[in-house]
Amino acid sequence: MTKFLLSTALCALIAAPLMADPVKITLLGVGDVYNFAGDGTQGGFARLNAVAKAERAANPNTLYLFDGDMLSPSLLSGFDKGQNTIDLTNLVPFDLAVPGNHEFDFGPENFAEKLAASKYPWAAINITNKDGSPVAGLGGVVVKDIAGVKIALIPVAQDTSPEVSTTGDLVFLPTVDTAIAAAKQARADGADLVVGLVQTNIYNDLDLIHSKAFDVVLSGDDHSYGTSYDGITAYVETSIDARLLSPLDLMVNVSEKDGKRVVKWTPSFRFIDTATVTPDPESQALVDTMQKGLDDTLNVAIGTTTTPLDSRRNVVRAEESTMGDLIADAMRLQSGADVALMNGGGIRADRTYDAGATLTRRDILTELPFGNTLAVAELTGAQLAEALENALSQVEKGAGRFAQVSGLTVVYDPKAEAGKRVTEVLVAGAALDPAAVYKVAVNDYMLGGGDGYKMLKGAKQVVTDGTGALVAKVVMDYVEKAGSVQPTVEGRIKALSQ
Repeated sequence: MTKFLLSTALCALIAAPLMADPVKITLLGVGDVYNFAGDGTQGGFARLNAVAKAERAANPNTLYLFDGDMLSPSLLSGFDKGQNTIDLTNLVPFDLAVPGNHEFDFGPENFAEKLAASKYPWAAINITNKDGSPVAGLGGVVVKDIAGVKIALIPVAQDTSPEVSTTGDLVFLPTVDTAIAAAKQARADGADLVVGLVQTNIYNDLDLIHSKAFDVVLSGDDHSYGTSYDGITAYVETSIDARLLSPLDLMVNVSEKDGKRVVKWTPSFRFIDTATVTPDPESQALVDTMQKGLDDTLNVAIGTTTTPLDSRRNVVRAEESTMGDLIADAMRLQSGADVALMNGGGIRADRTYDAGATLTRRDILTELPFGNTLAVAELTGAQLAEALENALSQVEKGAGRFAQVSGLTVVYDPKAEAGKRVTEVLVAGAALDPAAVYKVAVNDYMLGGGDGYKMLKGAKQVVTDGTGALVAKVVMDYVEKAGSVQPTVEGRIKALSQ
């Protein structure tokens, strides 16, 4: 498979003429852009498009590259399945885009539709069809000739995508191994510079850097910003929602020594806080139209909270949160289940609310943008314990499988081996009975085995009030019915070290 995807690029790696003067090449990488308007003052596609236009105008030797995740999740994507992101990026097209796991949240068919609607190429060398054949419209290694410099772009997707998204029968080969093999092959075939364009976590990023197979690694997935250079590989972690950007300028010298081509380069990192960027006018006009449509529908108050709410990413994926409690309680109480589990990765607004804040439809849909529906399954106590083990198995990585809970308390040892961390579970104040059957409210993504919840697949489903409704609608109904909510952190999830 890899050889097939590489084949179209190899013919481009031929000897290029030597350059008398250094060439400045700019790499502008970005990823994890979900909210089309950013937060109103920073990030968003109008500011991103302005930066991309300015970089290209300043240096025609610029490559504008996307390292995954835009079709989902966002408030508007819950309605249009990500078409808004395609419309906005088509105004200033990328030179290459890599699919992130969230490109598949609405299924592979939707990704195929959005790929066809894009005015720029998508590529990933580690995604194939079930039979090993290439995915239609999805390319492999791309070689660019920039002012005589041969640049091999190695596009690689996150191999955990089938666990955290809806990828159907698509096959994802190992991210790190596939990327390194392709990078070495590209170098052997004559690439002057090898650039990894990847959607993967920091642990895999470090493996790619330590391999010394890449000159540059541009990476998304972690939602953080960072740059580094160890004398061999320059690295940019590309932030979230285009809030912080780091154009990377490479001064490249190509010479000849003893009949061999010698390439030397030096990196220069620049920093752009997009709060300082004037939005691109054409893009802003489209953003304004999209924003008005949402405002008219969603700026409707449904209740208030008398206590602070917290949905920050590092909280909902690592500890009990008040927003997590609110969502899980709504799922349990609206359905009549004994217990509710909500994967923290499905809670997305990444913000706080002050005590006394008014809650709107927009707030709840921003927290729960995936369009997941409520499901109630019958699980034995043993299966429920296994689900909780999965929830806590990657807490140190901030994985989305971490569960916000209702109707139970769980104590765990974060230092224990994954799968053996749960030390105590109480359901309605009583010890979990491994043989007893409990009604457990979850979302349909978890029920289908997403985020590692394979123990839920095939579980007997129960029809209750709210079953099949959007989880966001269930929460909205709960808040509207209560009028005022007051969740507090009450010790539902306890780590032994705490």
